Amino acid sequence: MDVLHNLAFGFEHALTLQNLLYCALGCTVGTLIGLLPGLGPLSTISLLLPLTYSIPTGGALIMLAGIYYGAQYGDSVSAITMKIPHASSIVACIDGYQMTLKGKTGLALFTAGVSSFIGGTVAIVVLSTMAPALGEVGFLFGPADYCALMLLGFFCVSFVSSGSLLNGLAMAMVGVLLGMVGTDVNSGVARYTMNLPFLMDGIGLISIALGCFGIAEVVKNLDNKNVLTPFNGKIKLMPTWPEFKRIIPSALRGSVIGSVLGILPGGGPTIAQFAAYAADKKLSKYKHEIGTGCIEGVAGQAAADEAAARTSFIPLMAIGIPENAVMALMMAAFVVKGIQPGPNMIATHPDLFWGLVASMWIGNCFLLVLNVPLVRYWLSVFKIPYTVLFPAILFFCCIGTYSINNSLDDIYTTAVFGFIGYLFLRLDMEAAPLLLGFILGPMLEENFRRAMLLSRGSFNVFVNRPISGTLLSVIGILVVWQTVVFIRKLIKSPDHHIHSESQSAKAPTPVAAAATSGSLASGE
Repeated sequence: MDVLHNLAFGFEHALTLQNLLYCALGCTVGTLIGLLPGLGPLSTISLLLPLTYSIPTGGALIMLAGIYYGAQYGDSVSAITMKIPHASSIVACIDGYQMTLKGKTGLALFTAGVSSFIGGTVAIVVLSTMAPALGEVGFLFGPADYCALMLLGFFCVSFVSSGSLLNGLAMAMVGVLLGMVGTDVNSGVARYTMNLPFLMDGIGLISIALGCFGIAEVVKNLDNKNVLTPFNGKIKLMPTWPEFKRIIPSALRGSVIGSVLGILPGGGPTIAQFAAYAADKKLSKYKHEIGTGCIEGVAGQAAADEAAARTSFIPLMAIGIPENAVMALMMAAFVVKGIQPGPNMIATHPDLFWGLVASMWIGNCFLLVLNVPLVRYWLSVFKIPYTVLFPAILFFCCIGTYSINNSLDDIYTTAVFGFIGYLFLRLDMEAAPLLLGFILGPMLEENFRRAMLLSRGSFNVFVNRPISGTLLSVIGILVVWQTVVFIRKLIKSPDHHIHSESQSAKAPTPVAAAATSGSLASGE
């Protein structure tokens, strides 16, 4: 009853006309930012942060939060329609774009919109009921535990890659090596920079994502002169009832996964989408279709993406620790308004805390309207010939890349990875495992070195700690399981049957052997 009373108190503040306008503004700006390649919520919030001085505290925080989770909705549109992702919509490119190529753009966008609504709703329930308790979960994880968690994330390569597992692992290792470029955090030594100053800060995730997915796909589409645009046909939004029933289980699974990973520092939407996709490839009833343009491949990751974006507010507001760069900017907005996020925030500023939680559900409804019934109007800008759309896509890719550091070197880097991504496409090698390795590699290295430093070089820390020991046990069980499945598939493969049939054809049957021996005996 206390939760319902608190939510009613929050809706009382969030449903004022002023806060409703700021919530709608934040959701609309976030959706627009999500549509534009490279322009994520981080750069947008940083640009709008000075404007919050003249905006009331509640309205400013509601608007900035709406931009953040609104961008999670919008970024799936460019990923599904043009295979141009943001960091939190990388996985949407796999099945979402395949559905676009099959003429199911409307179904993919409807699936992403409804799944995001489900994920946001589940996360808001978690945020309102368990925020104080779940905020302390982050304190239970040490470097060894995060290291084991990152290793478990690498196990997702076998699910993210729809082709050869060996190719997927190789691409992940390439991503790990790319993640090592730059200045070492602990020693300050430059690694693999080739004496190029702009590589001292490392390679940007946006440059790799836009290059390997966006520009590479554009160049590949130019090879096919008959295809002008993916949106030549009519966009059908409403799914059939059997299709709608397939959305719910994957969306609920993704919501739970995203809600959990959003709480952990370093988790967030980027990691959650890979974990949800891996879970669907293992648990879904249609797991064999995932990777070829399947509803489940879009629903689970979209729900996890949105849920993780909402629950990432829990560490900030419950314990005062921002888990990513966007949350750090949100913390700056709190501080600018004279509010210190932390355990005392719920008690000292209940109107802000519960008002912000209530506004998230209101924003969820705004975004559902913006991204489902009105999505055909958002996409009308793309119903133009590909020869005209191609320069526009490159223009927005360059703007998005340049806006991060205001450096032309980032544009050159994106162009290089565009060429590399095109080669990957021609060689039938997927870029998703590369991005997974690029994201997890530096985190794994950093936490491994911290764990070794705290344990004075003893590997027992990974076994002695309950969380890391449990995670490593799970990894061991999954590896054994995957090995058994691989061996069973190898035995049942057609080549094995052909080989066994050829061997049986060469070997005489018992009856034939007896007849042969009888004839030989009579001949003698």
